[in-house]
Amino acid sequence: MSKSYRFGPFVLDPGRRMLSRADSPLSLTPKAFDVLLFLAQNPNRLVTKEELLKAVWGDTVVEEGNLAQYVWHLRKALGDASENPRLIVTIARKGYQFTMDVTVADAGAIARGDAVQVSAENSLANTQSSIEGRAGTAISKVTKLWPNAAFLVASTLILVAVAYASWRHFAGMTRRPQKIMLAVLPFENLTGDPNREYLADGLTEEMISQLGRLDPEQLGVIARTSVMGYKHKDRRLDEIGRDLSVQYVLENSLRESGNQLRLTAQLVEMKNQTHLWSHDYDYPTKDIFSIEDDVSKAVAREIQLRLTSQQQAELVRQRPASPEAFDAYVQGFYFFERNSDEDTNRSAKSYERAVQLEPDYALAWVGLSRARHWQALRGLIPSDEGRRLAREAVVRTLEINPNLATAHIQMGRIQRQDDFDWTGANASTQRGLALEPENPEIIRMAGFSALILGRFEEALSLDRRAVQLDPFNAESWETLGETQFFVGQLEEAAVNHKRALELKPDLWFSHYSLSQTYILQGRPRDALPEIDRVQQQLRDWGLYLHAVAYYALGQRKESDAALRELIAKYQGVQDYSIARVYAFRNQSDKAFSWLDRGYARHNDGLIQMKIDPLLKNLHRDPRYAALLKKLNLPN
Repeated sequence: MSKSYRFGPFVLDPGRRMLSRADSPLSLTPKAFDVLLFLAQNPNRLVTKEELLKAVWGDTVVEEGNLAQYVWHLRKALGDASENPRLIVTIARKGYQFTMDVTVADAGAIARGDAVQVSAENSLANTQSSIEGRAGTAISKVTKLWPNAAFLVASTLILVAVAYASWRHFAGMTRRPQKIMLAVLPFENLTGDPNREYLADGLTEEMISQLGRLDPEQLGVIARTSVMGYKHKDRRLDEIGRDLSVQYVLENSLRESGNQLRLTAQLVEMKNQTHLWSHDYDYPTKDIFSIEDDVSKAVAREIQLRLTSQQQAELVRQRPASPEAFDAYVQGFYFFERNSDEDTNRSAKSYERAVQLEPDYALAWVGLSRARHWQALRGLIPSDEGRRLAREAVVRTLEINPNLATAHIQMGRIQRQDDFDWTGANASTQRGLALEPENPEIIRMAGFSALILGRFEEALSLDRRAVQLDPFNAESWETLGETQFFVGQLEEAAVNHKRALELKPDLWFSHYSLSQTYILQGRPRDALPEIDRVQQQLRDWGLYLHAVAYYALGQRKESDAALRELIAKYQGVQDYSIARVYAFRNQSDKAFSWLDRGYARHNDGLIQMKIDPLLKNLHRDPRYAALLKKLNLPN
């Protein structure tokens, strides 16, 4: 006699191919029945999409979107509220979980209550493979990997196609006063090659950038830093939607099989867990280069109906022609984000290779400018050389693409830190903000520009805006806390530094900022553990903080020792920090001596001189106003 499955008021009878509720049959299509049966046989655990597709369709190639539609129909048949599904829960980028307790018995025993509960452990044992194994089934059969160039060209073409398809869905909506908010979840790397992770991360960044540029007034896209927190995490899709306050989520995955690349993209509406649009993009190696023109022309032809000619040109302008250049660019971005001296050098080399391979690659040029400038500030290359190379790179960027927002922000950074040209820096920053008004990083830079000129309310407003747009970005909370530190809101600053560290415990700058906040709050002993964390990564910053904290504790000998080492090993790079120590210790002559050295070397810390609370002891000295004048800062 066939087995039947009971969950709640429902009975699923495989023998009769029937789902019933209180003895009343419910209508299901054959494939929907098969999907439900497999879920009922595997309750209370993650069932991957690959498992379901294999179990229900075997070796037949089926788009994931079809599976999503069957799940939607099952929820409807089971009365599972689409706004808050409880029976069949979507696990982001992975699959589904059937959350009901299931009992199994032969069909006649159901009425007698003679049934055995199906456990997650039993269902796992009966499944053809584990979750991890199933997720990699297609990949494990791959014996020959693509040439890297073909892989990257395919990725770039698909990226444009997916961004366009997503835009077509949103563009077709009736215009509404409330902005549509979208989250692009991190690309799931299912190629079987862990070395592709940097590429998956790079494609996530590019997809967010593509969609974010389409129509910022109507479509807001959650920043990369907020969504990357969900990478490799099995979170329910509805929870992610609530966390990020978005109406839509775009899921993406990459697979590689033989000579074929597949990108699967799915657009999901959060309020009812509906898969609005899904598509698999497949490209064989032998056709990968010949289809480039066809895809580009088709996208341009369709997109011009909804975008201005300038916006259309920008989408094409951003995309590199050389796959090797794109690979080098993504590596440069990856290393620069890791924020260590060694990785900064590796980043600069990667960006340098990208522009050598493709001299008109604007994004790579602006990345190279940032890397060179940071190398100069950290003393990794001669200061004058690094600043010159950084300026040349950003000028080249703007020659190639004068509408690249990040290039204007970088130009503003150079004008501010190297030229002390506050008017020019402000104009460049405002131009970048106008081009990408919803970009949290650009908003933070605009806030910093306002802060150093003493426009405190404007700075706080912009920083809060960045947090609102990017609530899971530790750097947004850190920047808000830093601004509050400079304007004297120390309690609020400490709270937000801690929030940043909750999101990213290894964010050294938050430990740095929190230690300074504790010192000014009169809690130097609490600052010491934070300083130790800073010194593990950047010894020079740790020495500066120890010199200040020990002095605040009355430990003059220890303060002197830290200051001596800071001067011996890091003068030039840390002239401004040395001056801060002397100012805090009320040694004005030595403080001004080091400030003058910093001015001669264009030390980057000088730009915060007007607002720096550690220089408070110098404010009444005429030399302070004179130096502000030399820096072109209003007194």
